[in-house]
Amino acid sequence: MENWRNNRLVFAVLALPPTAWLVIFFTVPLLIMWVYSFAERGPQGQINLAINLANYARAVEWIHLGIIWKSIWVAAITTLITFAVGFPLAMGIAFAPARWKNVLLLLVILPFWTNLLIRTYAWIAVLRTRGFLNFGLEWVHDKLSALFAFAGFPELMGEFQALELLYNQKAVVIGLVYVYLPFLVLPIYATIEKLDKSYLEASLDLGAGHWRTLFSVTMPLALPGIASGCLLAFILSMGTFLTPALLGGTDSEMIGNLIARQFSSSRDWPFGSALSFLLLYLTFIILWVRASLAGRKGGTGL
Repeated sequence: MENWRNNRLVFAVLALPPTAWLVIFFTVPLLIMWVYSFAERGPQGQINLAINLANYARAVEWIHLGIIWKSIWVAAITTLITFAVGFPLAMGIAFAPARWKNVLLLLVILPFWTNLLIRTYAWIAVLRTRGFLNFGLEWVHDKLSALFAFAGFPELMGEFQALELLYNQKAVVIGLVYVYLPFLVLPIYATIEKLDKSYLEASLDLGAGHWRTLFSVTMPLALPGIASGCLLAFILSMGTFLTPALLGGTDSEMIGNLIARQFSSSRDWPFGSALSFLLLYLTFIILWVRASLAGRKGGTGL
């Protein structure tokens, strides 16, 4: 009996629908936007197909390069903080008892069950001047003030000043870390879960402490998952739009917000397309460098 996996007709029938979907709803629109990136904006916002590189030249002007650099810098900080939080979390899940692993993984992916817009507005309620965080800090301040007053030092605490946590770059980073933490945790968890634990046991048996084992054995073996998770967090953070728009202030604009404005209020689709593909080219370069490094290490046996 013929194996259905070797039947070309069956393969073609199964592959045709997803291929058609990708071509019609992904490749063709992307190709149209690529053509638009070489066009010109007309006086009324219409698109004139005059092929030139003016939009790309405008995209690399200093004012726009500053926004791109800010996006890269914010994405790098977000990735660093996300890794500092996510790597211990991924390790904790990987080494947790079997009966708790599914529960812990569910808690990690649970935010995906709620719309991102709702979750971002929830952070506004937490971070604003009269939000939950400042209310909590004010409650602690009042209790400490009462304690010091009882001890005879009523002026020691002073008046409570609410923290300015919203509509600035810090709020954007907090929101991005929250949104993209699962994207980093899951690849690292999957890599650590598949590790041969005998390597870790051998390291400990040979006299290495837990910290030495972590940095010399666990992290190098988990490097593919770490690289994948960090790349996901960095690329998604760099091109984000919603979080800076809702949590950021006037100086928190990122490349995603600039692109969105070109397609909405500015009605400059050619320039927006050029910015979009500039970001896409940058993403491809990052992925190419990552793939080249991975191939070089694999070829040298490292």
